[in-house]
Amino acid sequence: MKLELTDEQITAFDNDGYIVVPNLLNSEEIELLRNIAKADHALQREAGSRADGEGGAVKLVVRNDLPNDTIYGALVRCQRIATSMQRLLGDEVYHYHHKMILKEAHVGGAWAWHQDYGYWYNNGCLFPDMGSCMIAVDRATKENGCLQVVKRSHKLGRMDHIKVGDQTGADPERVAACLDRLELVHCELDAGSAIFFHGNTLHRSDQNRSAHPRWAFICCYNTKHNDPYKDSKHPRYSPLDIWDDTRVAEIGRQQWSQMSPRLPTLPASE
Repeated sequence: MKLELTDEQITAFDNDGYIVVPNLLNSEEIELLRNIAKADHALQREAGSRADGEGGAVKLVVRNDLPNDTIYGALVRCQRIATSMQRLLGDEVYHYHHKMILKEAHVGGAWAWHQDYGYWYNNGCLFPDMGSCMIAVDRATKENGCLQVVKRSHKLGRMDHIKVGDQTGADPERVAACLDRLELVHCELDAGSAIFFHGNTLHRSDQNRSAHPRWAFICCYNTKHNDPYKDSKHPRYSPLDIWDDTRVAEIGRQQWSQMSPRLPTLPASE
């Protein structure tokens, strides 16, 4: 599957700070990603929890390494995501990190209002010329805490950020003023659909009170010209080897075939 962004999509990203791309992954690719992620014991072991300041907590895994033999690495490198991000940000991009959000049914916590650059700024990135692609692993709805964005908020500049529970949230007074003046959008997505958003776009998600999980995979990129001036927990610039899109399913099949023989046999239904 190829993705060729139109001029209209690039203009929308520049104007609004985000674009939604339906069906970024095809049915096989999203099934492989979901099956692999939910059977990935290492992912479960590494998952950390961050209190949301609202009585809940979000589980997530953040990784800076970029393996060649996992569907996660193939997605970060694939043309339809990496090349699209280069067009949207106007420069060569490199892998900043990737993460899986594990928002489980009934208990998945919220993410406070924030800009990613609100805290990436502290990692030595001088410019907000950074972006993310969030892929819905499960269907995302208002009921299970889908991503919310504030349209055109990337044009506001970086806001001050403070601690909100275990998270880093934007100045609440500033957020309230933005919500009075700018449009709030709930980004409901079918599994396999995605949203590309700018590093300064204000966003959040609510707690998941529904009976349906909402996992999401997020590829985060920095631009070459924004190579951090100091070391941090996330990498400095190195060239990203961009792969053909067919590698996503190819590597996903290989990874799943290696995992599935080790999975317990499900009992036969009565």
